[in-house]
Amino acid sequence: MRYHRVLSHHPHPVSIHVVIPAGGTGSRFGAPVPKQFHALQGRLVLEWALLPFLAQKRVSAIWLALGEGLPAAAAHMLDRLQQAHPARIHRLACAGATRALTVAGALEAVAAQIPADPWILVHDAARPGLPVAALDRLLLALEDEPVGALLALPVADTLKRGDAHDRVAATVARSGLWQAQTPQAFRLSLLRRALAMAGPDAGDEASAVEALGLRPRLVEGDPQNLKLTRPGDGALIAALLAAREQPCA
Repeated sequence: MRYHRVLSHHPHPVSIHVVIPAGGTGSRFGAPVPKQFHALQGRLVLEWALLPFLAQKRVSAIWLALGEGLPAAAAHMLDRLQQAHPARIHRLACAGATRALTVAGALEAVAAQIPADPWILVHDAARPGLPVAALDRLLLALEDEPVGALLALPVADTLKRGDAHDRVAATVARSGLWQAQTPQAFRLSLLRRALAMAGPDAGDEASAVEALGLRPRLVEGDPQNLKLTRPGDGALIAALLAAREQPCA
């Protein structure tokens, strides 16, 4: 995969930091190791997730929020990447019981070391197919953005609300509905405040910010920016990654 293109013009350059919560167990994936450490197309899922940010020169640092018991393959991979990108990848032993607690712990560590108020991009460790173009769109949207932004896709399929017996209770109009993706980008101080107010069960960073009465910007994501959740997702994501690596005809 050729991760090489960066944004060509930024009239107001601002420090960008990436936080990747990578301490989840991935119980629904049903593999012997957490899904972020699963191998796809010759790399671990977590490495695929890191690559677009390592290629983006505006990203000052990547903060990995990890749990205990890092698999040997993951430890070797991180050692290799840290040697290739010194001072850009930081490991934090701050995985909590929920995603919100994990991200909040990582933000505390970032705030202790970064005196400014940078943009924080929170990205799923198990979302290995982020296209460079989608990341570029998000960063462009942040210029002069007062609240923050997230990648998302307009909902295309008809939505059904089910009842307790898995029967259709209602059809939900999809007009105006978007499916949230990551990265989700907010200033460090705002995101810390939002997560502290939202508590440990906040669904994602954007919902915590919304609870403050703010309205983050929706930026068009990409259908390839899939999250590895269930066993069947692996084959589809692997095929997308393989196609992306093929040379142009």
